[in-house]
Amino acid sequence: MGRVLRPPEIKLKPKGLNGQVVHVPIDKMKCQWNLVDKAIIEGVHVQRWGVLDFSSASGRFRFNPDQVIPNLIGRCESLGIRMEEPIVYKNTSMNVFYKADAMRLLLDKVYKKAKGSLQMLVCVMAKEDPGYNYLKWYSETKLGLLTQCCLSSSINNPRGQDQYLAHLALKINAKIGGSNFELAGLIPKIGGEKHVMFIGADVNHPGSGNKTSPSVAAVVATMNWPAINRYAARIWPQDHRTENISKFGAKCLELVEAYPNLNKVKSDKIVVFRDGVSEGQFDMALNGELMEMKKAFREMHYFPTITLIVAQKRHHARLFPDNGTGNVPPGTIVDTGITHQTDFDCYLSSHFGNIGTSKPTHYQVLLDEHKFNTNDLQQNLCFTFARCSKPVSLAPPVYYADLVAYRSQLYHKALLMEQPDAFEAAFDERHYKQHPSIENSMYFI
Repeated sequence: MGRVLRPPEIKLKPKGLNGQVVHVPIDKMKCQWNLVDKAIIEGVHVQRWGVLDFSSASGRFRFNPDQVIPNLIGRCESLGIRMEEPIVYKNTSMNVFYKADAMRLLLDKVYKKAKGSLQMLVCVMAKEDPGYNYLKWYSETKLGLLTQCCLSSSINNPRGQDQYLAHLALKINAKIGGSNFELAGLIPKIGGEKHVMFIGADVNHPGSGNKTSPSVAAVVATMNWPAINRYAARIWPQDHRTENISKFGAKCLELVEAYPNLNKVKSDKIVVFRDGVSEGQFDMALNGELMEMKKAFREMHYFPTITLIVAQKRHHARLFPDNGTGNVPPGTIVDTGITHQTDFDCYLSSHFGNIGTSKPTHYQVLLDEHKFNTNDLQQNLCFTFARCSKPVSLAPPVYYADLVAYRSQLYHKALLMEQPDAFEAAFDERHYKQHPSIENSMYFI
């Protein structure tokens, strides 16, 4: 009933800062690729960055900069990311997280000390703290400052430090604008000379006990072709617990108009992945949101071909191998038997399940103007997620939309930290809008 798709090849470089692109075959058992003696495709030059150490008064959890900073720089260089010494290093304590005013003054001080030109601020925390929400909100919406947070206990630990630093390096590179992994070939059916944009959309709702907070919509879109690994995002509030995305057409058009800034042309084809939609809401997505998007495009005399796909994780289907033991291998796809008799849908288990039973993603195609089949699109996309060297369980446009929607939760909590009775302000779109200097970056990864 099911079959296993062949994994694509990935583009990487030999270890170091200078090397030619090579095509790396992927292990068929776990579908992972090893970064030992390998470098990413395009590493940024991190010239101006700083460290904000919140662990200086935390005893045994205190950050060890003399050891860790050289190790981070060395690990970045081994991955092809040239990183200079930090130009700013500031010691403080976790007490700053308790008050919004103190955090704001601290970030302003670091920003001014660097003359507003930091590419990245690495924030070392002694423990997880709700004040993290305010740090992210203020730096991303008010200062236009990209941050990378980490725990001192994790980054100090010699055991597994190399892997941890590699993970940080991948995130830093993606946030600043580098390219970590690319597919060696174009995606079948829709690949070619014409540009393709992938859009992911999701709505984040407040908890069941919350009766007043807004739902927040999130839309992400690819900003490069054919690498399809750089995204820009938009988030905005809407009515409480409303799934239908308001302003969907306007926000998608905003991302479409940002695309030529990097590519000089608009995309000719668009593939939309919609998350969080049940079967009873398919009509809303197809005849509501999609029609709104087409109307916005039509008013600008823009007529791309469009495919709309719904990604669903909330289902009870599970896939098992013929021998009945273990998980199905990555790339297992089922599009017969348990799927709809007439509709275009499939179940795809794109990731390696190491623990427990793998849960496949159900993809339902509501509109297809590109005439592709189930064999290639979602599986290949799952290999382009920027922060890990393996395929993920969900197509990255949807995965990133989830991350951006979660970021909106942090922003809302940050607002309440600053203004506990800020009911009206919570519905103000300006509260969620990123600073212009980073709005088209992958700040959310």
